[in-house]
Amino acid sequence: MKTLSSPNLVLSELQRETYDVLLLDMNFSAGINTGNEGIYWLQRILEQEPSISIVMITAYGDVELAVKAVRMGATDFVLKPWDNEKMLATIDSAWRLNQSKKEVKKLKLKEKQLIAEINRPTQTLIGSSTAWKTVIDLVAKVASTNANVLITGENGTGKELIAREIHRLSPRADKVMVTVDMGSIAETLFESELFGHIKGAFTDARIDRVGKIETANEGTLFLDEIGNLPMPMQAKLLSVLQNRTITRVGENSPVQVDVRLICATNCNLLQMVANGRFREDLLYRINTIHIELPPLRNRKSDIAELSAFFLKKYTEKYNKPGVELGDGALKKLEEYAWPGNVRELQHAIEKAVILGDGFMLQPSDFIFRTGESTSSDNYEGTLEEMEKKLIADAISKLEGNLTAVAVQLGVTRQTLYNKIKRYGL
Repeated sequence: MKTLSSPNLVLSELQRETYDVLLLDMNFSAGINTGNEGIYWLQRILEQEPSISIVMITAYGDVELAVKAVRMGATDFVLKPWDNEKMLATIDSAWRLNQSKKEVKKLKLKEKQLIAEINRPTQTLIGSSTAWKTVIDLVAKVASTNANVLITGENGTGKELIAREIHRLSPRADKVMVTVDMGSIAETLFESELFGHIKGAFTDARIDRVGKIETANEGTLFLDEIGNLPMPMQAKLLSVLQNRTITRVGENSPVQVDVRLICATNCNLLQMVANGRFREDLLYRINTIHIELPPLRNRKSDIAELSAFFLKKYTEKYNKPGVELGDGALKKLEEYAWPGNVRELQHAIEKAVILGDGFMLQPSDFIFRTGESTSSDNYEGTLEEMEKKLIADAISKLEGNLTAVAVQLGVTRQTLYNKIKRYGL
């Protein structure tokens, strides 16, 4: 604690030392009791140290002037003559408020650093083919807007990477991007997951919960596999996009939200609209800008660059320096159709690095599935490998329509999606 005889010394003192609370009189000059001196120094101090807590002192009980000081940024005020216990209580409250401000500032800084790390530019948007450059050019154009974006493409083409790049280049980059994997949410939990709920809204609602849409407020909401959204939830999502409000489950009061929506799917939404499985009005809402990602087989000139990137990544990860990709192996990679696209290429490189014995990866280090029958008489491999091949072939045959794939394989959509995640398809 330190006492100064003149307010003229305050600013220099605050430059030398850090203080949490400052007691500031309203009047300093003899015969002047307007309080203007206190207001003047309050402004000067807050300009230099906006986080300090200032308690004003006045001898004349001028409540109106004290209230003005509080409105200008003072924490509280006391009247002369003061009660010591009340004065100590006021100082304690001012100190606690100061600590709270510091904690909030620290948390906000941590959040900014976290968001900056999440949005840090990556090197995974790799490629110089015409097809890929067209996508990147479109991303650069739409990122600066608030337009809703629909990203389509086969599994493994990099839809989430493109969504993150749009967010990173957008004016919302300093806010969070919230990703919702629509294919991994049980239908009974969709509403709670997206809109949140209040305690007691349903049997397992033991606490209030903020939904994904509200969490993404002022940032970006990325709905992956939007084709898996049930029809009742499609209507509610449409309402959110139209009204810019959400209502938590069990609550009646709407909450304003401001989100930039990016959706992705490998389904043919136009066909789903024709079949009555997707709302046409919702499709128009989410499809302001449409970005179609090319499959890897249509950008084969990028395979060498992608392979080099993944090779560097996994030789470092598995401590295998010096491992290179032979010309024969690269030719084999460039001739393969890649039904699993970039994700399949990534896994193939990783597997080859792990299992390869020499410093030069050969064609024999890459074994790909072919179009032969999947019956047990013609397939050599484990049961898991057979299941993986069966699912991959069905996805390729049905052009990525996961609902049709699930029907053909006789499993639920959720089971199918879990297996796709498990096998990296």
